[in-house]
Amino acid sequence: MSFSQQPIKTGTDFDCLVIGAGFSGMYMLHLLREAGFSTRVIEKGDGVGGAWYWSRYPGARCDSESVYYNYTFSEELYNEWTWSSRFPEQPEILRYLNFAADRLDLRRDIQFNTEVRAAHFDEDENIWRLHLSDGTSVTATYFISGVGCLSINATNIPNFKGLEQFEGDWYHTGAWPHHKVNFRGKRVGVIGTGSSGVQTIPVIAQEAEHLTVFQRTPQYSVPANNHPLEEEFIQYVKNHLPEIRGKMRESLGGLPFAPFERSALDDTPEERRKVYEEAWEKGGSALFFTYPDLLTNEESNTTASEFIRSKIKEIVKDPETAEKLMPTYYYGTKRAIMDTNYFETYNRDNVSLVDVKKAPIAEITAKGVRTEDREYELDVLVFATGYDGMTGPLLKMDIRGRDGETLKQKWENGAHVRTYLGLTTAGFPNMFMITGPESPSVLGNVPVAIEQHVEWTADCLKHMRETGMDTIEATQEAEEEWSRKCREMAEATLYTKTESWYTGANIEGKPRGFLMYLGGYGPYRELCDEIAEKGYEGFALASGSNTVV
Repeated sequence: MSFSQQPIKTGTDFDCLVIGAGFSGMYMLHLLREAGFSTRVIEKGDGVGGAWYWSRYPGARCDSESVYYNYTFSEELYNEWTWSSRFPEQPEILRYLNFAADRLDLRRDIQFNTEVRAAHFDEDENIWRLHLSDGTSVTATYFISGVGCLSINATNIPNFKGLEQFEGDWYHTGAWPHHKVNFRGKRVGVIGTGSSGVQTIPVIAQEAEHLTVFQRTPQYSVPANNHPLEEEFIQYVKNHLPEIRGKMRESLGGLPFAPFERSALDDTPEERRKVYEEAWEKGGSALFFTYPDLLTNEESNTTASEFIRSKIKEIVKDPETAEKLMPTYYYGTKRAIMDTNYFETYNRDNVSLVDVKKAPIAEITAKGVRTEDREYELDVLVFATGYDGMTGPLLKMDIRGRDGETLKQKWENGAHVRTYLGLTTAGFPNMFMITGPESPSVLGNVPVAIEQHVEWTADCLKHMRETGMDTIEATQEAEEEWSRKCREMAEATLYTKTESWYTGANIEGKPRGFLMYLGGYGPYRELCDEIAEKGYEGFALASGSNTVV
């Protein structure tokens, strides 16, 4: 292999090794190459796209508006692509990421069809050695995880008894086949009504002979109200990208919208109903961004929760089915879901809803699913059961830092996760996590969070090179303080009062914990920049025997 840049440390194959060729890994590769670092991305799939490469289930669609759900670092790149609709479907997002990979000439530095089995830090040499699925190993000074919060390696298939004896076909929404799955004339069962379930259920229902939905927890969902984009709007966004990008980066959730400044309780019931009705008609994330205290004030949250429940009663014709679909947790404390005809689907004659909290699934049989009440005969089974999120993608790998300590050991297998800024963790020098645990990560328009993390990491590595430093790692004091701050912020909200994949509640036996920074994208960006300006406060930087804290 030949590279235009020489590694910064002799004895390494590359300056930087990055895992994953999704939004994170692709932009990380681009910036590091531009800065002169020799870089290789390791990708399990045979193409770019990350989660969008694997999640090809029917109805898969982004819940951030398309014109904001893309790279914004380059006006030229932004202006060369045009989205077709307000909320893009998976095939269009994947085409976009392939376009970006080609436009930035990224593929030549991505090793496809390769999985990272282990990543070990060599203290004697101050290098990372990654062990790959093809039996080889590769070394670098810096190890950067771009696997994100949700990864193909961390798909969650509940441990149901008897799955191996099922005679039909079964699939997981997060690891969907690359060919069309034919549901026509089939009896289909979908287990799970989270975001992927809500998206795929209406689409499968249109094709299947009969669809049985196995629901554990009913969800709040609002209409996406998707529509084709008008040329005038597209041109406006392209002409005003610098201004829009500034608002996105300064905002709490990575979108150029500001919530009301008043509490939901400041409005009369009539005024509040009008606000919610207008947001419902607008669709998308509008209702979530109405009042700023929906996630901190139980009484305010109840007003939004009751509004959505009233809409479910209006839409679903059968009162018994409508009652089964009534969520009871605080709205917004699970992922805020949007849909296209989700509740309307339960008015179809070929759709049945099974409450598996009332009658749990006992086993998967050869012919279908048996609950404690009865057996449902099925030809196809779809698991819309999500991921082992936040820590799962990292803990599925054998990552070892100083003294051979594994990340699982340090984090006590997820029971005591500690990071600094969600970017690094003490004892694992020169390792960076893009949108890692205890960063703002998925609580907003994720590409904005990704760009901030990638740019901060690239600037950090340039600082290391310019100052002649060999290693950088968080101090234990800094990460303990950061983790404490994240926990305190979470406890001041309603998030911790709801069991969700945010807290690990979807994984049997997983320790509970809310592993996100709740201060918002904009304030987090300012905080990270301030830390860098202070000479990377909270980090230990070392060169040879000299350490700077």
